[in-house]
Parts: sequence; structure tokens; C-alpha cells
Amino acid sequence: MKRGSGILLPIASLPSKYGIGCFSKEAYQFIDWLWEAGQSYWQILPLSPTSYGDSPYQSFSSFAGNPYFIDLETLIEEGMLTEEECEECDFGDSPALVDYEKLYQQRFALLRLAYERSDISHNPDFLDFIDENAFWLEDYALFMAVKQRFDGASWMEWAEDIRKRWDFALDYYRRECYFDIEFYKYLQFQFQRQWDKLKKYANEKGIQIIGDIPIYVAFDSSDAWAMPELFQFDAELLPMAVAGCPPDAFSATGQLWGNPLYRWNYHKQTGYQWWIRRLRHSFLLYDVVRIDHFRGFDEYYSIPYKDETAENGHWEKGPGMDLFLAVKRELGDQKIIAEDLGLQTPSVRQLLKDSGYPGMKVLEFAFNPEEETGYLPHSYDKNCVVYTGTHDNETLVQWYQNLDKKSRAFATEYLAHEKTPENERYKDFIRLAMMSCADTCIIPLQDYLGLEKEARVNKPSTLGGNWVWRLEEELLTEDMCKEIYKLTRISQRLPKHGGEV
Repeated sequence: MKRGSGILLPIASLPSKYGIGCFSKEAYQFIDWLWEAGQSYWQILPLSPTSYGDSPYQSFSSFAGNPYFIDLETLIEEGMLTEEECEECDFGDSPALVDYEKLYQQRFALLRLAYERSDISHNPDFLDFIDENAFWLEDYALFMAVKQRFDGASWMEWAEDIRKRWDFALDYYRRECYFDIEFYKYLQFQFQRQWDKLKKYANEKGIQIIGDIPIYVAFDSSDAWAMPELFQFDAELLPMAVAGCPPDAFSATGQLWGNPLYRWNYHKQTGYQWWIRRLRHSFLLYDVVRIDHFRGFDEYYSIPYKDETAENGHWEKGPGMDLFLAVKRELGDQKIIAEDLGLQTPSVRQLLKDSGYPGMKVLEFAFNPEEETGYLPHSYDKNCVVYTGTHDNETLVQWYQNLDKKSRAFATEYLAHEKTPENERYKDFIRLAMMSCADTCIIPLQDYLGLEKEARVNKPSTLGGNWVWRLEEELLTEDMCKEIYKLTRISQRLPKHGGEV
């Protein structure tokens, strides 16, 4: 990746008219704003459908797109919906927050109405889309339709015949749920059509999209239901072990994520075909792919199923470079960012070096006066991506407010910013990241805006209040655009298109 910079802003956090950020005119306006600010990248979170906890990292599918991102105004323009029908829906009370419960109650009814008016079964583009994506779309659409029949229950709670995918049960539900299945295919068709148009617009403006894929899939997903052989399941399709992190200074009992673990020996026997398909699909969606929890490919933490904490887990060996060599053979050289945060063992560092992928540096992890963290800019090589913080961190302002006295004094001395007004010191950290030698610098938009705790996207290991922050349109000013452009120019991160003139 050449020297450049970008902004992290999830699609859901965009301003828009109907309750959640989507592929609407505001997304195009944000791309224009990025261009004017001299940026090269727009980093987003996974585009996958959200499930339990509203997290894009716990999805019903590794391949499907989030139906909430389908722009209703486009469907109005195409005559599939009316403005009155959309205006009558209650999507929540605040333009600064996503109300997922109301979205679930209202959005799908509108999308179903659009589907019923579409005559989609006679659309040749739709039929081509089904053929091109059959390897995941058929199972996903059936999974969602059957889930609807069982009132949204996890597939482990379905009747045994369909839970275990007996042939007669599959045939039965394909007949009985025909229109529900077609509806979910329609949603994916609309999602892909609108996303392709938006991404093309971004690319024409010289903006590359950095996407994000979780290492693990959710247990309640079409992936786990349709391909149980990929995972460490027993004869009853229950996990033998699940994913998480061991106890550490931040959590005495560790983190219990609950995702099923891969049966890596089986993946190896297939030439890692599922992973290759997944990454091939990702590179159709994104220009650059950030792979979450990269260290899990070196070693992964295995926790006995039904344990209530992560304390009894142990480390197992992952596929290592064998997987990435297979990916390179099939897909060639692709732009990948390795999310290598956390415990840096020698074998993880070696895997990152062998892969050649840029790792991540986060300034919020840098200022420990007692030890060298590896996140201060003087220790960087060029092949990395520097962030002030990520979607899992406090905003920069919130983090600085919460620093202990020793760390704050160390940061003040390192940045030599005694003369900076206290309420503007976040800008010095942004400048430090932009001026670093890291090839790529990504700043969360909340940090440029100087927002506090209300704008945090996610607090790991908590439920409720996450993934809901939205940008209020008036905050995206021309003055801020010029300020970002100036910093991008002086740090020599302007792309060839140049942005503002």
C-alpha cells in the first residue's frame, strides 16, 4: 500500500433519512467529502447482516450483505415503494442513534412490500445473480426462510430433520418456503446492486474501500448449519470447543466469544477452498481486506463448550502460512491488512513477516511510561497501518480524559504539546499518526470531530449500547474538510487525484 490516509466510518453510522446509514445519497456525499479532504481510503466495518447483539462480527452469513443498508429512497425512485409508506414507519427518535429493534420491526416489512411489487423472478439480472452466487446464496436464503418459520430460533432449536439437513426435509422447506427464500435472494440482489454502484463511484473518485472480515463465523449462521464439516462439531452438531481469549490484565476470566472453531485439518485437505471462496468474495466487495484477529491463524484459544468463562481454555496451532500460500496461489497478490493486535508472540510476529501483510499500530495502546509497547511511532517500519483508535476503542478524547497521570505526563513529553489547549490535545495525536512513517494512516471520524464517549462504536464483551452511533450531518463541515486536507498535504499523504484544489 502506498503512502496515504483515510477515515474509518461504518456504513451504519452515516447520516440518512430512515433510521440507519445506508447506500443513500449521503454515502455518495461522504465520498465527495473524502475526495475533497485528500483521502485515499474509506474504511468500513463488515457489511454482513447483524444478528444477536447487533454486531457485524456476529452474522447470519459470512457472504451475505446487510439488508438494512439497502437504500429505501432508491426503491422509491424505482416505484417499488412510496415516500408515504416509508414516512409512516417509526425508525427511532434520534438521528444520532440506530434503534435496531424498530428497524427490525419496520424495515423488513417495507422490503417485503418492494419484493412483492418487483416481479423479480422475471428479471434476467436477478437470475444471473443467483447463478453466480449459488455456492452461498442458496443455503443462506433457505437458512433465513426456515429461521423465520421457527420464529427466529437458532438452528440448533429447529426440528431434527431440517437441523441435520436430511434430504426430504430440505426438499420440503424449499417448496413450503419458496417465496420467503426468493425474498431473501431479492434482498441480496438489491444489496449487491446498490453496493456495486457506490463502490464504483468511490473508486472513480480515487477512494479505495477497506473492508473487514471476522476470522470466525457465528454459531447461528448459514455457514455453520450448511457446512458443519468445517467446524469442530460432534455427531449432534454441537461445538466441542469455542473461541475466545485467555484471562489477562483486562479480564480475570478472559473473553468467551462462543464462535465455533475451525477443523483446520479438514480445511487443509480441501486446499482451503472455503477460505479462498470467502476471500475471493471479499475482494469483489472491497479493495483492501482487513482480516480480524490475525493471530488466530498462528494459534487459537480453545475453550470447552458450555464453560461459562474462558479460564479453562488452551492454545491450539492454527494453519499458519499454509493457508496464506494457498490463498496467494489461487487469488494472486491481494491487499490485506492483518489485525495483529494483542499478545505478540514470536510465532505471530514471524507469521506477519512471512505473509508480508501490514500489521496495525494503535496510538491508544502506545503511551505506557513503564515499558516499550511497540506502538509509538519511532518504532514503526513503513509496512503498517497506524490508527489513533479502532471501532473497539474509546474515542481519542475519551481515552485522553481517562489516562492516568503518569501516562498523560509521558504523552505530553513525547508530543511536546504543553502549549496545546487541553480541549484540543486530541489533534496532536492525530498529527502524530499522520506524520509517522507508516504507509497508511486511518483515523476514526469521531476523532477528527473531537467527540467524547457518546460516539464510541463498541465496547467489547458488553451487550447493549454498541454499534448505535450515527454521524449528524451538520458535523461534516467544509472547515473540517479543509483542515484534514491541509494535514494530509503536509504529511505527504495526498493521492494523485489531489482532492481539494
